[in-house]
Amino acid sequence: MAGPHLVKALATTSLFLAPPRSNILASWSHFFSHGFPLDVIMSGSKGAAETPHKKARTSPYPGSKVQRSQVPTEKVSWQVEWAEYNPGEYTASSVLAGPVWADPQVGERNFSPKFNEKDGNVERRSQFGLYEVENGRTRNPMGRTGLAGRGLLGRWGPNHAADPILTRWKRDSQGSKVIHPVSGKGILQFAAIKRKDCGEWAIPGGMVDPGEKISTTLKREFGEEAMNSLQKSRAEMQELEKQLNKLFSQEHFVVYKGYVDDPRNTDNAWMETEAVNYHDETGEMIDQLPLEAGDDAKKVKWVDMNDRLKLYASHSQFIQLVAEKRGAHWSEDLYPDSHR
Repeated sequence: MAGPHLVKALATTSLFLAPPRSNILASWSHFFSHGFPLDVIMSGSKGAAETPHKKARTSPYPGSKVQRSQVPTEKVSWQVEWAEYNPGEYTASSVLAGPVWADPQVGERNFSPKFNEKDGNVERRSQFGLYEVENGRTRNPMGRTGLAGRGLLGRWGPNHAADPILTRWKRDSQGSKVIHPVSGKGILQFAAIKRKDCGEWAIPGGMVDPGEKISTTLKREFGEEAMNSLQKSRAEMQELEKQLNKLFSQEHFVVYKGYVDDPRNTDNAWMETEAVNYHDETGEMIDQLPLEAGDDAKKVKWVDMNDRLKLYASHSQFIQLVAEKRGAHWSEDLYPDSHR
């Protein structure tokens, strides 16, 4: 494939020292030593992915009865010859209707996208590096998914999202940190939503609008999904804006930037995200937030971080990275297998 296919660093602010190796591919040993090969997988330019995407090969496709062609793990990589591979095609009617957030079909007049570039206000560059374009169609850099087209995704190629991870320490009725009896570490909580589309618990987040800064997306999506900002009055919104501006202007660190093993991915369109952690050490600021489910969320609540969480897409892995960075409790297993 074209390009080095590298993923950007796990960036940090001055709150943490930058990791000694500057990209995810070079950090696989770190991830494996901490007990998890990420589902947000990467593949090098010399062979198949170390851990080929799994959720991007599941059937039926979300919100439909469409079945993917079965893709064995050993045939996920495009570099593996598979002459018989002939997946079905599916693009949701909501995408074909031509909303402002979606591209036209390839081949339509006046649609000449600049792939692998900033295309006007539309970001068509990938965190993963250069991706291939074949017959006018982008090709998923992680390999085959068993389905062509765009599914529920609006853009050909990368579809960029942002996931704000707001955290606080769990405290007892006296305001003291709750310490886990096995690990001896504090228990970290994050604001989680229950998605309307699939019923899974997740980090609140959403798509980056064309020309929008990631910081704006993070604040907007948290407000819409975890604070129901779309249903607030003007006066309520003004107060909400003050709270959000204060919360999202504090120190933070980027947990992850890159490809996400998402069930909506196809051979021609895929999800990428930037997950960012905002932490309130005392809890004084975050405790004042009036959590209320809204927009794409059915419920919202504070959830304890631990290794038993089952979250949407690759969100469990993002949560583990936050717990480790903050020195919080994660697992009750005091002697984990370092190669698990």
